[in-house]
Amino acid sequence: MPNLIELLQVYGVLIVFAIVLIEQIGMPIPAFPILIVAGALSAGGEMSWGVCLAVSIVACLISDVVWFNAGRYYGKRILRLLCKISLSPDYCVSQTEDRFKRFGPKSLMVAKFIPGFNIIASPMSGALGVSAPRFLAFSMTGSLFWSGTGIALGAIFHKSVDKVLLMLENMGSTALMVLLSLLGLFILYKYIERRRFRQGMQIERISMSDLAQLIRGGQQPIIVDARSITAQQLEQAVPGALIYNASAREGFVALLDKERHIVVYCSCPNDVTAAQVAKELIALGYHRARPLHGGLDAWNAHHAGEAGQQAAHAG
Repeated sequence: MPNLIELLQVYGVLIVFAIVLIEQIGMPIPAFPILIVAGALSAGGEMSWGVCLAVSIVACLISDVVWFNAGRYYGKRILRLLCKISLSPDYCVSQTEDRFKRFGPKSLMVAKFIPGFNIIASPMSGALGVSAPRFLAFSMTGSLFWSGTGIALGAIFHKSVDKVLLMLENMGSTALMVLLSLLGLFILYKYIERRRFRQGMQIERISMSDLAQLIRGGQQPIIVDARSITAQQLEQAVPGALIYNASAREGFVALLDKERHIVVYCSCPNDVTAAQVAKELIALGYHRARPLHGGLDAWNAHHAGEAGQQAAHAG
């Protein structure tokens, strides 16, 4: 293994830029430790803390602007994509949507410190129509705060960091294997966490065709919208659907009829939010509650198909 400290001294700025950019794009590579290392080397005069801070902010802004524009042009679709490729459990988007709604673009100032929130905040800003100047102001502030904190911690505790670097250098090629092994274990842990969550959401679902048959048969199923408030702003709800309110669940449940079919839908991957709500309702005695397979997308696709057929017949 090349001399670790010399490698950081020669290519340190490029390494900081590359790792921060890769992490901010969404890859599971923690960048905060490299900022701490950069701060420690800066305290010893081996690197320039100002240059490290600048390249880290630039890397953050590049990623944030890309995701902001993706959210602006693709809206909810890009949020679903992020949740599908994320190693975090599938509720990552649904949990952060309302958190963003509560604090707005100001949350960008602390988003980079919150796992799972950082990758969602920028595209959600674009999807919700935050102006570009306002987004850039909060994004730059958050990037400065996050990058500066990492570099400052390294400078403050540089003696301890130097000892760790020296130990890794003495380990030679073994150090690289240890670091790669730790990264692999982290990715494996997140994968197992996501898989365990999915298994916990196993529940019988109702297809859109079966729901359409219930409606045509006059059984009047109760349709429940389990999406977040933010998601409801991005896409129109199913006509006549009841809006599920987790904070006032008892009052909401009192409106339901245990003898009728209850179909819960959401717009998140694998219908996880709808499955959670359906399981809660079943536990309360509403045994005819089921999540809609495919969620709001399935409903929209079904009715778009019906509209197309009617137009073809009319023509």
